[in-house]
Amino acid sequence: MRRPLHRRPAAAPAAAVLAALLALTACSSPSDGGSTEAPPKAAGPTRSAAVPDRQAEAAESAGPTASATASKGPVVPDAQLKPVTGSFTEKEKKYLSGRVPVNTDPAAVLQTGQESCQRLQRTAKRDKDAAVGAIVAGDIPDAEAVITHLCTAQQPLLVTARTGFGEGTVKAPQAGTYRALTTNPACAWQALGADGKVLASGPAPGSQGPVRANVPAGAKEFTSSACYAWLPA
Repeated sequence: MRRPLHRRPAAAPAAAVLAALLALTACSSPSDGGSTEAPPKAAGPTRSAAVPDRQAEAAESAGPTASATASKGPVVPDAQLKPVTGSFTEKEKKYLSGRVPVNTDPAAVLQTGQESCQRLQRTAKRDKDAAVGAIVAGDIPDAEAVITHLCTAQQPLLVTARTGFGEGTVKAPQAGTYRALTTNPACAWQALGADGKVLASGPAPGSQGPVRANVPAGAKEFTSSACYAWLPA
């Protein structure tokens, strides 16, 4: 009498199938549902996207986390403003006075100001209007203190910037002709009287080239958008 034959399970084919499934899982892409990670978000537009490329460098963020502006909280006393090695110059100490928050390295705050100087110098060498516009628009934090104490050679930029103003609303504007430091075709402005009546506006639809604004005498308010900054023409 013959004994029944007992066959072993087909282990090899099963292992091959399992390996194939694992390979497919590992190779799956976001498009076929194999990845649970969310797609990266697109970066939002920066302010420099609305102004000419020549102003992009001046509009870049400072980078370092230490604040270049005067601190609103407790600050390191002037007598304790000392670097780990070496010493600060008198001008550097004056710049740092009131700007170093407690538990912050004063050298890091100084570095922020020095980098602002470097950006101004690079931008002014290429385009002085762009450097002045960055000061007027506030893209250089605490620009007056930075220039006064750390890069005095840029004082002419600061003097020019004081004659201008940024976009937005300006109360009691001085009469005269101003030019916008941008070629953005979306730049628009209005000069309003005391009763809110529009005294002048621009630019005309479809206009090209530099934007100019004529602010008449008696204007009580000047408003603008997408114009970056203004200087006397």
